[in-house]
Amino acid sequence: MILKILRFILATILLACVGIVGTIVSALRPFNPNNVYIMSRIVRLGTKILGIEVIKRNTQIMEENRPGLFISNHQHNIDVFLACEILPDRTVSLGKKSLRWIPLFGQFYWLSGNVLIDRKNKRRAHGTMDQVGEAIRERNTSIWMMPEGTRSHGRGVLPFKKGAFFTAINAQIPITPICISSYNTGLDFSKWKAGKVIIEVLDPIPTKGLTKRDVGQLCETTYQLVKNKVAQLDSELA
Repeated sequence: MILKILRFILATILLACVGIVGTIVSALRPFNPNNVYIMSRIVRLGTKILGIEVIKRNTQIMEENRPGLFISNHQHNIDVFLACEILPDRTVSLGKKSLRWIPLFGQFYWLSGNVLIDRKNKRRAHGTMDQVGEAIRERNTSIWMMPEGTRSHGRGVLPFKKGAFFTAINAQIPITPICISSYNTGLDFSKWKAGKVIIEVLDPIPTKGLTKRDVGQLCETTYQLVKNKVAQLDSELA
């Protein structure tokens, strides 16, 4: 238990340090999407601190499909460490507007070019999603989204919200699913070697020719695909 507490304290300190250094770097080149990639090289140290062995599969698919829209399941605050293990360059994420106010890390998150969305204001949220599509098409920037909208905390893959799929269809860009095995299946942070996490990237799902009428079906199909793959990865680690 002491090891687990110590690990999370050190991981928090790491994020605070990244926030300080990242804010300085981003202030010198504000909203440059490569700021995130540069700092991700440091953030990924978090998996070492937490004792996680990361198994990566098919990550070349992300490189082959940039710029684009990447989606993944959302489990816990430590998702940031796992995501940075495979983050391609010129890739930013979509996060809640409230993240801006997290001391140190929040300022870096905003200045580094990540997209902030006000989920409580649907009108502003739709405007932000249009900006996401524009960023992908015109600024050679990929976007990483977690369509569950909230952390699952061991409840499995939660149903997806439709925003990411509206964005993909509007921009006519493929969706690349990223599946991360469940932490509650493969990890025990009280052990020196906490365990394994498998990250598997699936083939892109095309949206060419789809319209807003197809959003619901696209959302459900992608959800089932990710849910089933995560279950498969979990069975490997059980």
